[in-house]
This record gives sequence, C-alpha cells and structure tokens, in this order.
Amino acid sequence: MTSGAQPTRRRLEPAERKAEILAVARRLFGAGSYASVSTSDIAAAAGVARPLINHYFGGKRELYLEVVRQMVIVPAPVVEALPDEPMERRLEIGIERWIEVVERNRDAWLTAIGPEAAGRDPEIERILLEADEIAADRVLAAALMTGVTEGREPLRAMIRSYGGMVRAASREWLVRGTLDRAQLRTFLVESILGLLKLTYPAVLAETNGARTRPGSSRSTV
Repeated sequence: MTSGAQPTRRRLEPAERKAEILAVARRLFGAGSYASVSTSDIAAAAGVARPLINHYFGGKRELYLEVVRQMVIVPAPVVEALPDEPMERRLEIGIERWIEVVERNRDAWLTAIGPEAAGRDPEIERILLEADEIAADRVLAAALMTGVTEGREPLRAMIRSYGGMVRAASREWLVRGTLDRAQLRTFLVESILGLLKLTYPAVLAETNGARTRPGSSRSTV
C-alpha cells in the first residue's frame, strides 16, 4: 500500500507522537485492511522511523489492537463532560457525541467492528467484551444510575445487549444507508430510554413476582 509523500518530521513530546501514530494508523487501517497496511506505510505517513512504532506499540499487531480498542471503548471524559441535566438530556448529548466520533472516523469504525476484526479473533473478542462492560458503566453514569443495586446485573446485561444493537444500527446507517443520521440518533436515544424507563422496571417486576408465586423456590412462607 502506498502512502504518498512522506511528511516533514516534527519534534513532538512522546505522548503527542504516540497519538499521532495512532491517528495515522486509524486512517490507514480504515482505508485499507490489516493485511494491506504495513508498519512501513504507517511510519512513512506519520513521518517517523519504523522502529519508533515498535518502541511505542510493539509491532503492527499491537498497534492494530490499540486502534480497535480506541474506536470501540467509550472514554471516561465523554461522560464526565456531560452537563448537570436530567438523564434524558445527558443520554441525548452522549449519543450525539458518539455519532459525531463515528462519523469522523467512519472507515476506522467499520474496520473495528467489521468481519475482519470480529472473525473469531480471541484478542479482538476480548476488546469487544471489555468495551461492552465499560459502555455499561458509562451508560449508567450518563443516566445517573450508578447507585442502582436491585437487578443491577440483569440491567448491565441489557445495556451490553444494547451495545450490540448500536453496532448493528451503525452499519445500517454507514453501509446500507437504510437509516439516516437523524433516524439513527432517534432510534438509539429512544431505545436506551425505553430500556431504562420501561424494560428494566418490567424485568424487576417479573423477577419480584417470580419470587412470590406459589411453587417458586424463592416464595416466602
């Protein structure tokens, strides 16, 4: 894969240089594939020596995994920066910001969640599982529900399932074109609000009802 003219090297702090290499890798992997992009391509496009990539990331494989992790894991500052408003508004803002990130990094996002990434690769699978766990925490924080204890694990399971739906919906928007941006936003906002305000209470009621039904092993005497 060719990467065009090599950019002029600039003196950067290590953290800035690492972030720049990641940004270049995100763009190149998004435009091509893991197999078609080499560390030489990334080094040339980033204006660094190839050994520097190994120094920061360990190699192409580790750099690719970091790109996937960066794309699918919701960073804590996204939630921490939400305004002090009702949960409905906080979730709307959070989802809008997520859509903006995916829109800016369309190709990299599709690469991160696409068949090549999720093709039964144990390390990618672990990253996606980690992303779902972190996303559940972020959603609870955005919804001001971090203190929920009753039915917490079923609630987290439902939010993790919502995360899978989010990835599928993003493909409908970006690949199939069956949802436009506004429709996607409404779908995701209303779905998570329905989950938290209607589905979760219904699951709690079902669970509590099962505990008191005649013949239940949990029924009270």
